[in-house]
Amino acid sequence: MTPVNMSVPRFYVPAPLPLGQDIQIEGPAAHHIGRVLRMRVGEKVILFNGEGGTVSGPIVAVDKRCVTVLAETGVQDDRESPLHTTLGLVLSKGDRFDWALQKATELGVSAIQPLTSQRCDVRLPAERLARKQAHWMQVVTSACEQCGRNRLPDVRPLLDLTTWIAQPGSERRLVLAPGTPAPLEAENRPASLDVLIGPEGGLTQDEIAQAGQYGFETVTFGPRIWRTETAPVASLAIFQWLWGDLAPEKGDLT
Repeated sequence: MTPVNMSVPRFYVPAPLPLGQDIQIEGPAAHHIGRVLRMRVGEKVILFNGEGGTVSGPIVAVDKRCVTVLAETGVQDDRESPLHTTLGLVLSKGDRFDWALQKATELGVSAIQPLTSQRCDVRLPAERLARKQAHWMQVVTSACEQCGRNRLPDVRPLLDLTTWIAQPGSERRLVLAPGTPAPLEAENRPASLDVLIGPEGGLTQDEIAQAGQYGFETVTFGPRIWRTETAPVASLAIFQWLWGDLAPEKGDLT
């Protein structure tokens, strides 16, 4: 795997990135390059389009609405975890949900399923939902630009919890249920994983029981109760350490 050069800014461009050609960048990425970072002609950037690789090269033109980059070199560098993880996360108020999406992306989540539940306090009318979906996609895109991922996690349309758990799922399905005597059975190593996390008020006992009917194992981590934005970060870190790509190679621990 090629080390990520974090000194060179990275940007997501949802378009083909042919080597040896000028790449026209518009929208938020162009605004960030030209107006926020105030980058100039000759400075280098790295571009990725979600297909697993990157191209890099100098800026050759900057104007108010468009930045042009010459794609000089390319690297096929797929940095995805071998553990395909789908995070089913109930909506939360304020910026907690955004924060959880950002950190889950950094931790290698493959897909994010926003959910509503019985104790969910967030209600999104239809006219706001499309804007919210686009906003969530921008959150994970920015996280990928920052952390070095070259593929975007899939942010799925909002569903009710009962609808999602009844759908065909991953090889192993876990629901976080603090206060239950259910430590994680780590020996059963899955290739794909569904993780269900409730809202601030937690999942109801009926929801946990219903999830169990569809193959979800209840799991608790220690004696303390995590907040809804803490639970994805802590649990995904554990799962990636056990079954993904966070564990050091043999001999790396000192």
